[in-house]
Amino acid sequence: MKHKLLIISLLILVSLSVFAKSKVLIFSKTKGFHHASIAVGIPAIMKLGKENNFDVDTTTDSQKFTYDNLKQYAAVIFLSTTGDVLNDAQQAEFEKYIRAGGGFVGVHSATDTEYDWAWYGNLVGAYFRNHPDHQQVATLHIVDPNFIATKHLPAEWKRLDEWYNFKWIAPNLHVLITIDEKSYTGGNNSDNHPMSWYHEYDGGRAFYTALGHTDESYADPLYLGHLLGGIKYAMGMK
Repeated sequence: MKHKLLIISLLILVSLSVFAKSKVLIFSKTKGFHHASIAVGIPAIMKLGKENNFDVDTTTDSQKFTYDNLKQYAAVIFLSTTGDVLNDAQQAEFEKYIRAGGGFVGVHSATDTEYDWAWYGNLVGAYFRNHPDHQQVATLHIVDPNFIATKHLPAEWKRLDEWYNFKWIAPNLHVLITIDEKSYTGGNNSDNHPMSWYHEYDGGRAFYTALGHTDESYADPLYLGHLLGGIKYAMGMK
């Protein structure tokens, strides 16, 4: 009887673990320009979570960056963060989280964040230089049509956004999307101008998209599918 009870208990635990939801944390602290689209991006990601069986917590509180707190999350999303948002101790805790297999998603101005923290620069994959002074329609090329964040996108994707130029781009990124600088004015990364990528870094997984400046992005099914794919990758889902 005891053995049967033990087996039943183990089966219950296994079933609970199988059906338990994963969680992500949206971090949207800004110490520079504050993107208005954060306000629509947060509920859009929360809706993606409800539709795809993961929970979403949100914060602008950098004191939440302790390993003991972060380890409950499958991924941390830097949603249009700007500037110096974590102190040295918090940076060390986040590094510990990634090294333990955590996931990272950087959206838009996540590359305009933590310029003096080289580890973070390598995690997010680039640092922002500037952008044209007005939003424009441009043509994006899907480099990898098989990845979870791009497989639903057209080979040439025309959309309106704020197009970032980068002053530094990390080597060995798996580039997903590039932008055609001939399709708009103000690009200065030449033919090698990535807009989205992913890579494994220091024990964890990182995805970045430069898209997502506009409010309209968070009602665009193509963009939302792109962002969802990146979140799933960072969470270790397929």
